[in-house]
Amino acid sequence: MEYKNLPDLKGLATLKAVVELGGVEEAGQALHVGQPAVTKRLRALESCYGLALMQREGRRLELTPAGEQVYSYARLVLDHQRSLIDDLETLQIGQSRLRLEVTFAIGEHLLPDLLFSFSETHPEYKIESRMGYTRRIQTRLATGLADLALLEQAPHHPNILVQNWLEDELILVCGPGHHLWQSATIPVAEFQYLKFVLRESLSSMRRVLDAALAEKGIDHIPIAMEVGSTDTIVEMLQRGKHVSILPRFAVAEELSVGGLFHVRVEDLCIKQKLWIARSKSSSNSPVTDAFIKLLSSMSDA
Repeated sequence: MEYKNLPDLKGLATLKAVVELGGVEEAGQALHVGQPAVTKRLRALESCYGLALMQREGRRLELTPAGEQVYSYARLVLDHQRSLIDDLETLQIGQSRLRLEVTFAIGEHLLPDLLFSFSETHPEYKIESRMGYTRRIQTRLATGLADLALLEQAPHHPNILVQNWLEDELILVCGPGHHLWQSATIPVAEFQYLKFVLRESLSSMRRVLDAALAEKGIDHIPIAMEVGSTDTIVEMLQRGKHVSILPRFAVAEELSVGGLFHVRVEDLCIKQKLWIARSKSSSNSPVTDAFIKLLSSMSDA
């Protein structure tokens, strides 16, 4: 394979800056070089590919069709370069950083206490956390862009190690103004008369719920709204018109103080497990091991 004509990263960064900042002058200021240097880099990039990448339209530079493709490539390469630098920095500082990813429900309701406890016991370590959907998190774990994840569904990938963390269940809940407040057990058939507000279909909770209902032969329930935040759903329930099915861990505090009521349903028990998933690339990481030890102490309690 021929490597001598590969584009220079500075050239790709310069093209990206010109496009996103609107011109040669703005790109030069951002890159701390003069306008002649910016022009020279663009010409070198065009020489590398043998095609014009930008053309002048009035007073503005616009991408040519070839330039559009090179610009997309530049964004991809520079993003990977940034990730590589981050990974190398992790090695350089002795693996003292944990890249943690969690689903939205876990992030909203369990993560804050976990981060506080870990910072108290391990101030020498740094955690970078983010929330996302299960599929995206699995991809980042499998490709080594994340070290550890807390999930409501177990991933299946050869580059991901999985272990059970906590047991939980999905429960039907309503607010104080609802007619089911303080009611006895209801039959599943009554679902058709209720107004549900649920998490969005891409969420882990909905995937577990939809699969459990399908096993019971329930392929439809009246969904009034889908909302991307469990906290927002809880606020809506407290107005009394809707019900929801949510993880017990996400509504435990509201149940304990009387803000929500658990409505029991005949012959419907939806158990779910919460999972710890780690990238194989972090199998020898002391910070990952320390965080998993904290998680294990929760499951033993």
